[in-house]
Amino acid sequence: MANKSLFASLKSLRPRTTTRNDAGGPAYAHGPRQALAQFAATGCFNGTYYTSGESQLGTLLSLVAQVPDNLFLAKLAVYSREKAFMKDMPAALSAILATRDPQLFHQVFDRVIDNGRVLKTLFQMIRSGQFGKRSLSASVQRAFQRWLNTASVEKLLSASIGHDPALRDVLRLARPTPVDNSRRALFGWLTDKDTAKWSPATEADLPEQVRLLAVFRAATKAKTQIEILDRLHARWDLLADSAKCGSVWAAIARNMGPQALRMNLNTLLRHGVFDVPGMEEYIAGRLSDVDEIRRSRQFPYQYFAAYLNPSDSIPKSIRQALQRAADIACGNVPVLAGPVIIGLDVSGSMSAPVTGNGQRGGTSKMRCVDVAALLAAALVRRNPESVVIPFDTQAFDVRFEDGPRSAEKMDLSPFALAERLAQYGGGGTDCSLPLRKANTAFHQRKFAGVVLVSDNESWVYKDRPFVHGTQGSTGVMTEWTQFVRNQVRLQGEIQGPKLVCIDLQPNQTTQAPDRTDILNVGGFSDAVFDVIAAFLNGESNRFVTEVESVDLSPRPSDKLTPKETTAD
Repeated sequence: MANKSLFASLKSLRPRTTTRNDAGGPAYAHGPRQALAQFAATGCFNGTYYTSGESQLGTLLSLVAQVPDNLFLAKLAVYSREKAFMKDMPAALSAILATRDPQLFHQVFDRVIDNGRVLKTLFQMIRSGQFGKRSLSASVQRAFQRWLNTASVEKLLSASIGHDPALRDVLRLARPTPVDNSRRALFGWLTDKDTAKWSPATEADLPEQVRLLAVFRAATKAKTQIEILDRLHARWDLLADSAKCGSVWAAIARNMGPQALRMNLNTLLRHGVFDVPGMEEYIAGRLSDVDEIRRSRQFPYQYFAAYLNPSDSIPKSIRQALQRAADIACGNVPVLAGPVIIGLDVSGSMSAPVTGNGQRGGTSKMRCVDVAALLAAALVRRNPESVVIPFDTQAFDVRFEDGPRSAEKMDLSPFALAERLAQYGGGGTDCSLPLRKANTAFHQRKFAGVVLVSDNESWVYKDRPFVHGTQGSTGVMTEWTQFVRNQVRLQGEIQGPKLVCIDLQPNQTTQAPDRTDILNVGGFSDAVFDVIAAFLNGESNRFVTEVESVDLSPRPSDKLTPKETTAD
């Protein structure tokens, strides 16, 4: 039987566009389930280059209204938290489930609301009234009560950090019934109630970790604080205001989780931690520890952020440890079915923060182009015969100090390669350019397919703005048709090349519609690489299919070590 995707009519190979994207370029509208999955893997409710946080919320609610399948929403909430490692989107989907299907809400609650930050985010969303009533329903209240009564002391202490909302706000509205005097005293302490109101509990009923924290804060000598830290397992920011000197900070650093270490290198520098004998070597070892990197579920781009943004005074060994960590994190990238063309969008809109413009100074320094460059670097490092083509409204030749070099010859760390790739461009966006260059400069080479890493806001084609490609299609589909023909000519009767469009921003449109030879996937976690590899290897797993395959069975609670717990 002939391959239908290869031998279809030209009209079906180049379908007419159905909409315009946010930049005004011709595009194809995602179906509701695909668009919702894209949002759940990329959305942060912050303003992006083209949209505001408010419009993202409106889009999410509109898409949810078009997807009546509550089971899909439940699986998407779990996927968004456990595979895409998002925080706001899974909380929002949980808030929606709380009104649409309380039973499914309870089924996924413990999987999605796995730390205090996500719990408070869900609380804030429900109280906003954006997803229904502003008050906690009896069903939602029971879920909050269960979390508050079963969470570890360390997790509750971590949740007590921060305001708006504060954990005491959650406790006062959820009104959990303490399971014993220890939990009763803890709730009283967390809500700043007078000790007399803890009755029948007393201060003697406070958990050991809380009592140790109080002693630490009251201590006047560094030696006393260091001795307490041998038994106290609390987040560093619960201790920061009371720490007496660099030696105490060094002891705090030893109790930090890998994520906290990575994010607070400048803080440790300011407090003299690297001047304490042995601490520089210790922190470098922790940052590049293989087991901790895999256990802490860190994005490769997060190590890149730490590498790009520390003080100039950070020791060289720490920077090298971050490079090793990125190598380890990128090591999870699978080997693909064959070499691919990697189109790297370096246009102006890609300079926007990858998690959007946050409020109150919360905007990430990591740009979309930085993340895209690191994804491209990780792919080409693991698949060295592949070719990286940066583009905006022109396709760039990757150049180094000694002149042009092909991507497969680059013997660089992921950071070094990503930094150089991100230096190109800054203009408009023509997502067809990598394909066009593949059809010309690389037309005699065999490829398994093409991977486009972009914000998907193409609006130029052949130097003309807002125009269509052949037969009313996008420029990407026009060039993709030629690419397919050329690869069939080179490789004979094969399954056919595949096109993967990785979207880094929450969009409802694409330059190439999903079909048997085209995959659209959102996000930038390790899960994206697995979906790409499966698709290029001919497996049926697609992005929405990955979401639908999520198992909602309860998972047994893992016992965390203190260091893991404090990395919350």
